[in-house]
Amino acid sequence: LARIAYDPGVDRLLFVGDLVNRGPKNVEVLRWAMAQGSRVQTVLGNHDTHLIARHIGATGAKRRDTLDDVLTAPDRDALVGWLRSQPLAVREGRHLVVHAGILPGLRADDVLARSAEVSAVLQGSDALTLLRIARERQPRRWDDSLTGLERVRVALQGFTVLRMVWRDGTPNLEYNGGPQGAPSGCRPWYTVDTELRAGTTMVFGHWAALGLHLGEAELGIDSGCVWGNALTAVRLGDRQVFQQPALEPNLGGGE
Repeated sequence: LARIAYDPGVDRLLFVGDLVNRGPKNVEVLRWAMAQGSRVQTVLGNHDTHLIARHIGATGAKRRDTLDDVLTAPDRDALVGWLRSQPLAVREGRHLVVHAGILPGLRADDVLARSAEVSAVLQGSDALTLLRIARERQPRRWDDSLTGLERVRVALQGFTVLRMVWRDGTPNLEYNGGPQGAPSGCRPWYTVDTELRAGTTMVFGHWAALGLHLGEAELGIDSGCVWGNALTAVRLGDRQVFQQPALEPNLGGGE
């Protein structure tokens, strides 16, 4: 924030998710983000939904979790409640911000509606069931005819864990390396159904192995800070890139 000269009286910050479980100061990050009010907007990432799942008892700890500071904080209900209220997608002008990706077959104009569907379940009584079945990671193509929790599960996985898709549009939810090492017949999600996103620039994170990616219609800004590389910000107005090298090497925190 110092490097980009963040001015809370003028600027608005859009985060691509994973505010937690990517380092040791989860509570400080969440309290700071909440205090910024409308000056900060984030979308939910897979580590954010993992925290929600742990908080409501939908899953247990992963080996590299760093979430105990949140789960034992006196204001944990407020912190996790704030996360649960965050969307899966945000539009800022011609930019559409998500954590991971957009499923093939899903039009850019429909993304906010699908985000709202997922958010409604995450904030309701079916959140525990949704987060449990989403952990099963059974990849499925998006289909507008999907209904119920299966519809929401497929959308949630696209928003939070998508990187690569097979030729038929089915997500490959296992591979997390760079595009150059992907299995034959697999390609990045943003290269598929590009006509459905015409006029929209996608902004996403999640894919550290991709690194900083400045495409014509997509901006991938996960530059692997948690692995000892750098944290990246892009000023959307002119695409100027700002980077802050990691202060601590390889903090881990799982995929």
